[in-house]
Amino acid sequence: MTDNGGATEGSGNGATGDEATVATDLERLILDAPRKYTPYQAARAAEVPMDLATRFWRAMGFPDIGQSRALTDNDVIALRRLAGLIESGLLSEPMAIQVARSTGQTTSRLAGWQMDTFLDNLTQPVEPGMTRSDVAYPLVELLLPELEQFLVYVWRRQLAAVTGRVVAAAEDHEVTSGRLAVAFADLVGFTRLSRRLEEEELGELVEGFENTCSDLIAGQGGRVVKTLGDEILFVSEDPATVAEIALSLVETLAKEDNMPALRVGMAFGTVTSRMGDVFGTTVNLASRLTSIAPKDAVLVDGELAAALDQHGTATLPESAPAPGHRFHLQPMWRRPVRGLGLVEPWLLTRVPTSD
Repeated sequence: MTDNGGATEGSGNGATGDEATVATDLERLILDAPRKYTPYQAARAAEVPMDLATRFWRAMGFPDIGQSRALTDNDVIALRRLAGLIESGLLSEPMAIQVARSTGQTTSRLAGWQMDTFLDNLTQPVEPGMTRSDVAYPLVELLLPELEQFLVYVWRRQLAAVTGRVVAAAEDHEVTSGRLAVAFADLVGFTRLSRRLEEEELGELVEGFENTCSDLIAGQGGRVVKTLGDEILFVSEDPATVAEIALSLVETLAKEDNMPALRVGMAFGTVTSRMGDVFGTTVNLASRLTSIAPKDAVLVDGELAAALDQHGTATLPESAPAPGHRFHLQPMWRRPVRGLGLVEPWLLTRVPTSD
C-alpha cells in the first residue's frame, strides 16, 4: 500500500496545509496515478483474495491503512502480477511472498539512501521567495525517469551476473553444495570513535569506508552481502579471492590517515543463502574470528586454511614458499569461541616478495 500517512487531511502528523500539498503533488508525480481504491477495492479489482493481498502488502513493507482510498491502478496491476505468478505455477505462494519481501526491503533501503542524497535539494529553496514545491517538484520530475532507467539497468546486470555464476557452476560441487568463503571486515574502536566525532564527520568516515571496501571487493571478484556501518560482509566461491580481498582491504585502509585500524575474520564452509543474505555456522565463525583478530590483521578458520593449501596458493609454517604461493598461514593459539567451542585461528599474511 502506498499511503505514508503524510499527504492526507487529518493524518495527525502535524503537517501544515502547504506541506501536505507538496507531499500530495510529489506522490502523484512519483506514482504516476491518482489515489482511487481502498485495499478491499484494489484486491477485488485484481481478483486476489483479501488475505493474500494483505500478506503481499505487508511483505513489501507497506503499512496497514484501514479503508483509506489510497491505492492506484498500479497497485492493482502489481497485485495481479504477483497472483498470476502463483496461478501459472512459476512461483509457490511462499516464494511469491519472499519475492515481495526481498524486493520491498531492498528498494526501501535504496529509496532511503537516495532521499538522503537529495534531501538538501528537496527541502531547501535555492533562491529567496521560492517554496519547497518550487524546488522539489521539478527536481523529482527530472530525476525520476533517469533513476528508474538506471535501477532497471543495474538490476538486469546483477541478475545476469548471478544467473551466469549459477549456470557456469552447475557442475562445481563447492558451489552447488552451498560452500562459500565468508568474510567480515570491521573497523576497530568504532564505537569509541563515534562518541568523539561530529555527526557529519562520522557520516563521512562511514561513507568512505563503505565506498572503499565495496569498490575493492567488487573489483577483485567478491560480492558484498551487506554493510553495517563499521562492518562489511562479503563472500566468494573462491577462497583465494576472499583472502586477496581481505589483505588488500587491510593494506588500502592502512594508508588512510583518518581511518581506524581494520580487522578481518574469514571462514569457509556450508552457507545458507536467503533473500540476499547468508546464514549458518560458517557465517557465525567468520564473525567471531573478526572479533578476536588483532588490528590490521586477517584471521581464517582451519577449513579456509586447508582450502588455500589445497589450491596451491598458501605456504604453511613447515614448508618453503613455492611458485604460485601468495599467502602465508601461521597457526595461532586455540581458544574458546562463544557458541562454537574451541577454534584454532590461522593468521593470514602475504608471502614476502623479493626485490
